[in-house]
Parts: sequence; structure tokens; C-alpha cells
Amino acid sequence: MKLINSVISALCLVSALSLSAIANDQLVSKQVYQGGAFTFFNGQQIDQFEVGWQSYGELNEEADNAILITHFFSGSSHVAGRYEDGGALGYWDAIVGPGKAIDTDKYFVISIDTLVNQEPHNPYVTTTGPASINPNTGQAYALEFPVVTIRDFVNVQKEVLESLGIERLHAVIGASMGSLQALEWAVAYPDKVDRMVSVIGMAQTDPWTLLSLQQWAEPILNDPNWDQGNYYSQRNDDETTSVGPQAGLRQSIMQISLQAMHPRAINAMFSDFNTLDTAALEDPLAVHPQVEWLRQRASERARYADANHILYLIRANQLFIAGMQDNLDQGLARLQASALFMPAKNDLLLHPSMARHAHESLLRLGKESQYVEIEGDWGHLDGLVSIATQADRLKTFLAEKRQRSE
Repeated sequence: MKLINSVISALCLVSALSLSAIANDQLVSKQVYQGGAFTFFNGQQIDQFEVGWQSYGELNEEADNAILITHFFSGSSHVAGRYEDGGALGYWDAIVGPGKAIDTDKYFVISIDTLVNQEPHNPYVTTTGPASINPNTGQAYALEFPVVTIRDFVNVQKEVLESLGIERLHAVIGASMGSLQALEWAVAYPDKVDRMVSVIGMAQTDPWTLLSLQQWAEPILNDPNWDQGNYYSQRNDDETTSVGPQAGLRQSIMQISLQAMHPRAINAMFSDFNTLDTAALEDPLAVHPQVEWLRQRASERARYADANHILYLIRANQLFIAGMQDNLDQGLARLQASALFMPAKNDLLLHPSMARHAHESLLRLGKESQYVEIEGDWGHLDGLVSIATQADRLKTFLAEKRQRSE
């Protein structure tokens, strides 16, 4: 139960997965990039922004050994290692580090906090979004912040990389929402990406997925304390805890967390489950222990989260199609990188058929693509907690010499 609790408490119940059995001595620190004016995909602009990033390994003289890891919906740039003052291991510590699948003795690995990161109040996250102060008004942007797309995440990352002298990526790798960014990199800037790895991902949001994502938004939208996104007058003085529609925020995180899992994992977790719970039989308001467990962990995650940021992340995922054009093939046809799709076999959120469709579409277009499924009982979360089962496949893929598809 202890391991299960740590998994659920991370990335919306996973962003801080603690795997003590594979702990190492990697110490990392958060860096901050401060950018000037930025134009979004929809043409709107902000005057300035900042995002956090952290790196592992050394960039070589040719600056051609860089691997970008793009993070998932509720994650951050904390991919591996620990901060000097402690805390949890990064979510992919099992595969990122010296001698591991993504070998930091060989590669320079970097990850960057997205715009509108779910946890703007987390001291280990630096992001810009609705909760940020608009320098032109002195007030929080709230819903005046421009709608953000996956392409905008990519363009911010590109700016950060270029500031470090990185013009080309050995690979870009991401899980879940990170996989969307990885694929978007490969089609938006095909001459800058040699390899693309999509873990538990897709190439286009379909109507079913759009509606599933909307379920995460509804509790926030229906919370009267959301107040059309204008709740920042409730801002705490220290700005380290969330404000606004806390009930809706917790309910949203509960839904995100549950949909990212699989019945096998949940049922195994509560092997002593009693259907005829005594308290529930006697009191219509009694809370099942399983519900209380999920509520508690969602509340822990809600402390650093922001409701508007979650709404913006939902919209970014709802608006995704690789290449950001009306036709998916138009976008995929631009890809020149080698592609590897690694869906989770038991994923109920982004079903493996979505990754397979992208893989088969690339093959049909004459592109270089591979496909392998991750086994496990955690559902969508297998892309994080079971990724080490495909470590050898990933390591081989990154080392393969390749011919670029034109």
C-alpha cells in the first residue's frame, strides 16, 4: 500500500513517484529561463514569460547529443534525481541517469516546465499562466491569458534550447501530454529532430477523448467559487498554496487520477474491500474508505495546483492534432525523424489503438516508425511506473544509426 500511495500521490497522482529501490545520487537544481514577448499559435501575445528547466549530463562541443524530455499533464521538468534539499525522485529516474536507458554519461538531457503548468504554487515549478501577474495590469491574468496549444509548449521549449546553443535534438521523448509535444516537435521542426519517442500517446484528439477531458473540467466550471476564473483576489500572501474553487479542483484531480489507472491496480490495492460497508449501510452520507483515500490524495495535489491552469491544460489537449492542421496526414507527412511509439497495453485513457494508428499512418506515408506496447496493470500510469520494462528497447532505439525520412 505504501508504494501504491506514493504512485497515486504523484502524477495526479504521478508527478513525484518515489522509487527508493532505484535511488541514485543524482542531484539536480531548477534553472529559470526568462523570455520576452511571445506570440501564441492563435496570434495573441504576452510581453514576457518564464519557465523552469533542469538538465542532466553534459552538452558536447558539437551540441548534437541533446535529448529533450517533455512532461505529462500534471508533471514538471523533474525527470530524474533529487533536489539538494530532498524530496521525491523524478518520475523517470528508472531510465534517466548514468548507464541507464537514457544515459546521461552519453547524452545531455533537458526538460522544461510547460506554460500553464498544473502546479504554479509548487516551489519546484516555474511557469507562466492565468495565475501569473500580468505586468501591464498588476493583476493575475486569469482568463485574459491566451489559449495555449501543444505547439506553444514546443515553441517555448525551442526558445529555451536555442538560448543554450542547441539547434538540433538527438531525440525528443515524452509521456502522455509529453508525447503530444514530442510528436509536435518532430512535425513542426522536422529538420531539428532525429528521433521521436511517444510514450502512452496519440497523434490526434478524437471526440471520445475530448469528452473524457471535458469531464475533468466540469467540476471546476460548476464550482461557484470559480467565478468565471476571477478568484485571484483570494490569493494567499505567500502564494504557496492554491486559492479559488478548491472543491471543484479536488474533484477534477480525483477524476484525472482515477482515469489514469486501471481496475486491476485499484482492485488489488483494496483487496480487503467490503461491499456491505457497515457505516455506508447506516448513514447515507458515510464515505467509503476507498473514496476517502482518493479524496485525501487529490487534496494533497490540489495544494499546489491552480484550477484555471488545469482548464488551460485540458483545452491544449483537446485542441491537439499533430502539425496543427486540419488534416492529420498533412502534419505527419512533414516528419523526418525515426519514430517509436510505446503505448501501455492496458491504457484506458489513451488507448493503444491511438498510438497504433499514428504508427501505421507514418508507415503508410513512407516514414520510419516502430511500435511496442508496455505491459503492466497500472493502465495509463504504466507509461511512468512500468517504463523500465522497455528500457533496453529504448536504449537501442536511441543508439541506432538512421536515415532520415524525407
